[in-house]
Amino acid sequence: MNKSVLIAFTLTAWSTLLPVSIAGTALLSSNHPIKMSSFNLSAQKWQNRVLLVFAPSVDNRNYQQQMQLLQQHNSGFADRDLVLVQALADKSYANGQLIDESSVANLRSRFGVDKDNFRVILVGKDGGVKRQDTTPVQVKAIFEQIDAMPMRQQEMQQRGRN
Repeated sequence: MNKSVLIAFTLTAWSTLLPVSIAGTALLSSNHPIKMSSFNLSAQKWQNRVLLVFAPSVDNRNYQQQMQLLQQHNSGFADRDLVLVQALADKSYANGQLIDESSVANLRSRFGVDKDNFRVILVGKDGGVKRQDTTPVQVKAIFEQIDAMPMRQQEMQQRGRN
């Protein structure tokens, strides 16, 4: 799959999920402005879980495999208040919105992930790391882990009553 198709697919697949705050604007060719956002993990605390996918580029084999695994489950992301952050060496996204390089640098520093490494990290609503993987991970495993969390159990009970 070529880079532009993968980026377009990713933007489309995740555009329906939760937005992040707008911090600035970047320009594409033809001077079409696109919104560039900052992403602050601390701002997600107690609101959302965050799935961080770090990779050197969209051409990275592990990244491509992980994105294929994720693409089939975007409705499960919304149900679990799960924000997807794709932290790549060139362009990065939070739920399909372009995020600035300083946000990604902060995430890489916080989790000790070099630009050349692939890593998947699940951060809970409490801000704690719930799992880390250095190879692509099945979405079912991520969802099962989330669904077993006490806070998620409580959410499912509350949402079941409404």
